[in-house]
Amino acid sequence: MSTVCGQAGTLESCDALVMVLLDTGTPGVSVALDGPSVSAFEEAMRNAVAETLSALKIVDASVTVSERGALDCTLRARVETAARRALAAREGIGERR
Repeated sequence: MSTVCGQAGTLESCDALVMVLLDTGTPGVSVALDGPSVSAFEEAMRNAVAETLSALKIVDASVTVSERGALDCTLRARVETAARRALAAREGIGERR
């Protein structure tokens, strides 16, 4: 199975650009964080990503977050949307035929 990707968000102020990769061949969830708020809120951000993926029953993924001061609710929404898009890509939903 090849790696599938879902992306959500922007690099605008108060937002986050999130990319979720599934089927990477690496077990577990890895999270890479970048942005001005990471130094102060890294643990909360990692927890938000982990909890959101857990709610979607995703146990193996690679997540990249480039944030620009996003609130917790915004980060969670971006992670959920990116993850759902990756799941849809895996299932072939939305493919052009």
